[in-house]
Amino acid sequence: MMQQELRRELGVWDLVLFNTAAGVGIRWLAAAAHIGSGSLFLWVSAAVLFFVPCAMAVAALSRRFPDEGGPYVWTRRAFGEWHAFFCAWCYWLNNFFYLPSLAIAGVTMAMHSMGVAEPAQFTVALAALALLWTATAANLVGLRVGKWLGNIGGTATYLAAAILVVGGIAAWIRSGAPATPLTLVPEFDAGKLNFWPQIAFAFGGLELGAVLGGEVRDPTRTLPRAVWLSGAAIAAFYIAGTVSMLALLPAGSISEVTGLAQAGAALGSPLAASALALLVAAGIAGQLNTWMGGVARLPMVLGADHYLPARFAALHPRWGSPWQALLWQAIACSACLLAMQAGESLHSGYQLLVDMMVITYFIPFIYLFLAAWRLAAQRVTAAAGLAVTVLALALSFVPPAGVASVWQFEAKLIGGAGLVLAAARWWYLRRHSGGSPSA
Repeated sequence: MMQQELRRELGVWDLVLFNTAAGVGIRWLAAAAHIGSGSLFLWVSAAVLFFVPCAMAVAALSRRFPDEGGPYVWTRRAFGEWHAFFCAWCYWLNNFFYLPSLAIAGVTMAMHSMGVAEPAQFTVALAALALLWTATAANLVGLRVGKWLGNIGGTATYLAAAILVVGGIAAWIRSGAPATPLTLVPEFDAGKLNFWPQIAFAFGGLELGAVLGGEVRDPTRTLPRAVWLSGAAIAAFYIAGTVSMLALLPAGSISEVTGLAQAGAALGSPLAASALALLVAAGIAGQLNTWMGGVARLPMVLGADHYLPARFAALHPRWGSPWQALLWQAIACSACLLAMQAGESLHSGYQLLVDMMVITYFIPFIYLFLAAWRLAAQRVTAAAGLAVTVLALALSFVPPAGVASVWQFEAKLIGGAGLVLAAARWWYLRRHSGGSPSA
């Protein structure tokens, strides 16, 4: 019944821009450039071993099962109810960490661009909360309006990348060499191991369009076509953007949090720097809007299947949006942002959010690749994607340099991951033992 009430608002180019807004995170350019020119090898290897397998898996599974819910539907068909529930649970909860970290990154970069060198942690948190709730309000009016905000954000991100590329080429020509010597051979640095999973994480997002399968026109044709079109653009963006960052700045001076503001200052043009800051802010706001609306469809289908209270499946009578799922999601994200910042500096608190985000995000990818292996005969590509996913999960537990207390950092990370699993299992068993999930 819910499927009949959903409005099919997305065509091919809508979905290409949606995937671009979801899959392109301009802030990851700073994280990659911070590692040095060896990150180019990581981009290429992640594209070959993770991104291409992911695109192949999503395209194949979307063609066979183009239903609302995407990975949740595929996992249920391949492995049954518990695994499908846990896959959707982790993917949804990932938003609780991803959206706050994205909002923090956007606010911090905007403040640095305005000349605030060390923004107060309370100010950053308050502004990030305001950004989260603005994105929630935008999504409440439905995809007919909400998709355009994501489209604008995706376009702004590519315009920002164009400024970086032009500035990088100009700096390279002017000085005769890039600011960071370029090499494809990565340098081993134990202190930077924690950032490596983010390279693979940055390539995520193609599967989000499939979550909205019930809102896509002619999904069996549209979803696979959009995956490949947007996939090529995303890979080109990351490689060209990282080269431009390294052409503008020495890798050792680039901050993984505020590196884009540094690149704007290195452009040597106040107008270009201001335009870059504005476009980066618009791109992050669009990405936040896209993920906020997309992932809310998972609690909606879980509510329709009675794994969550039925109110999560409620569609707004006027706008057709999962309004209760969106509101509860925003409340959880707000609580997570405030709790995860407690007792940490702005840098390490941000990194803790990123690590929890990577862990909860990659667990569904294990199911995605296994489902592709079982349901779509994607043997070699699924094995490659699965190997990268497991490695990324393991490296996420390596603490970054500069953490005040390694034990506190690890305790929060391991405790948070354990809590995600325990809560999912408790809720699922409660539902199957006759307890009412809405109790």
